[in-house]
Amino acid sequence: MVRPVRFAFNEETAANNAFQQKSEGADAALAVQRQAVAEFDNYVKLLRDNGITVDVLQDTPEPFTPDSIFPNNCFSTHVDADGRRTLVLYPMFAQNRRWERDKLLTLIDKQSFDRVVDLTPWEKKGKYLEGTGSLILDRDHHIAYACRSPRTNDEVVAEWAKEMGYDYFLFDSDDEQGTPVYHTNVVMHVGTRFAVVCMESVKDDGQRATLRRLLEENGKEVVDITFEQMHHFAGNMLELRNDKGEKLLIMSATARRSLTPEQLQTLEQDVRIVAPDISAIETAGGGSARCMIGETFER
Repeated sequence: MVRPVRFAFNEETAANNAFQQKSEGADAALAVQRQAVAEFDNYVKLLRDNGITVDVLQDTPEPFTPDSIFPNNCFSTHVDADGRRTLVLYPMFAQNRRWERDKLLTLIDKQSFDRVVDLTPWEKKGKYLEGTGSLILDRDHHIAYACRSPRTNDEVVAEWAKEMGYDYFLFDSDDEQGTPVYHTNVVMHVGTRFAVVCMESVKDDGQRATLRRLLEENGKEVVDITFEQMHHFAGNMLELRNDKGEKLLIMSATARRSLTPEQLQTLEQDVRIVAPDISAIETAGGGSARCMIGETFER
């Protein structure tokens, strides 16, 4: 997780992230940064108190990288059946997010990986794939789900899947106004037992039926969420295991409040929910609890 130093509304990503909201004026921007740091620190403490190991990286003031608090888009790590570790680097839509990735690379020990898959040359062709924002991974069954958007390109998904030995399913997901949703991880979450999905955002009947079928064939019970719940980040979740082997479902307090008692009861059959309050980060950054965690898988 990356502790912010200049967190702010990102003008470069706002063109296709409808979840961002801008605060006007220098005083408001400074207040957002202060609140974001407080929310970040409380989030880290909550994870650690629940038995999750968290490595905190401190962002730097320059170059200006307002979205560095969301590191999951820049890289992902993987371990294959033989214990070999792979680091994947992703092509980013916004220039300041490429700077963010470059800063992360100075802090990640690339030598600890057996292989590095570098997809960043796609940026020269104007084609992008933003990590586990674009790709929802069922790591047990080696299938990835991705909704097309200016930040998730078919060709790059295909290369990623070939390199990683995954099957994949591409679909289209739009908000109520018909605008493509910028990242798949606000549309859906896949855990070991449940998948949380805004099915009404998948307008094509065939795609929606195929998405549900694939999830169910791979052992997932689908918890359907509404557009309103999606806009409260109820699709933006991540399942983790703590040091006692317990399954935790990480979501924001905003997301948890949006879920019905029946939905919460269903999910809590399998996981314990951990829900930090990160409302300032969600409002200005347009991302939520899942986006703030870059998983590091060890041998």
